[in-house]
Amino acid sequence: MGYMIVSCQSEEICNFTFFNFFSEFDKSLHVKVLETILLSVVFMFSCFVNISAIALLVRKKKLVTANCFVLNLFCSDLLFISMIPLILVIRWTEVWILGDFFCHLLFYVISLSGCVILISLSAVSLERMICIMKLYQATTCNGKVVAVGIVTIWGFSAMTALPLCLFFNVITQKVNNRDVQVCTLIWPTVAEEIAWDISFILLDFLIPGLSIIISYTKIFKITKEIRERMISSTAYSEVHQYRVSQRDYRLFRTLFILMISFFIMWTPVFIIVLLLLLHNLTKTFVLSETVFFWILVFTFCNSIVNPILYNINLLKQKWWRVIFCGNSEENADTDTTNKRNGNQNGTLDSK
Repeated sequence: MGYMIVSCQSEEICNFTFFNFFSEFDKSLHVKVLETILLSVVFMFSCFVNISAIALLVRKKKLVTANCFVLNLFCSDLLFISMIPLILVIRWTEVWILGDFFCHLLFYVISLSGCVILISLSAVSLERMICIMKLYQATTCNGKVVAVGIVTIWGFSAMTALPLCLFFNVITQKVNNRDVQVCTLIWPTVAEEIAWDISFILLDFLIPGLSIIISYTKIFKITKEIRERMISSTAYSEVHQYRVSQRDYRLFRTLFILMISFFIMWTPVFIIVLLLLLHNLTKTFVLSETVFFWILVFTFCNSIVNPILYNINLLKQKWWRVIFCGNSEENADTDTTNKRNGNQNGTLDSK
């Protein structure tokens, strides 16, 4: 139902069916209402939890480097869900009425923000791994590292997603004996589409994901070795320099859960990219716009999961109480190894 034959601008285009993305025709009213309710709830709740999480991080007395990248993740979540109102408009009008500019913008922003989220998680995992391997815990935010890292993340993501901005266009197609406008992706050649699909999935999904897995594997091995040394050692002085605070363990666990949730909720989108390629190659494979829409709704929910998981795991008191009461706990912060060791050494000396 979602596929229509485009107006014959050339013989090749005339005989090809384009995927219509958010333009889906002949939907019943109750389906539109259901879609509107669900997306509206996701939009409002995501705005609330992400803005609350950002406010919570900003109120911290000490904002470490890892938290700066997590803050960048929450900002990209807000950019991601900012496209929901545009999607709702098209789900109701069915035809594309927003013009060329928003056609170029919509999927570019969605793709850009998704890449920023994954690469930000990768940056956090790498920063944590480096600190652990150097037996060093950052107590402040390294402004230069954060600035270079964030600019690189956004610049790289913007460049890799740029073809979506260039090749999404509004075209006129024939449906039910009338001409309608839809926003669709039209690649110059299939070879260029294949090249972009492979490079995009590799650079923005597989490589960052692999770096996250490697980083947390390293962290796991190091922390396991630390615990074994502490258990086997009888003299604290021989192992105190390897001690990692329990708050750091909580941070590692939180970021690991964020990573797992991202892979679960974003993998279907990258699978859709491959299915769209299959559609263009075979000319017979049919991908439902309904399936595409609900997969994207599921992915939008990731913007809710990120701040909730982060705050639930790092704060003992309810995070919304911190937001409204302004009673920010330092339980979410990571203590320095030196501070912990100094306190424990003082205790040992007093004994």
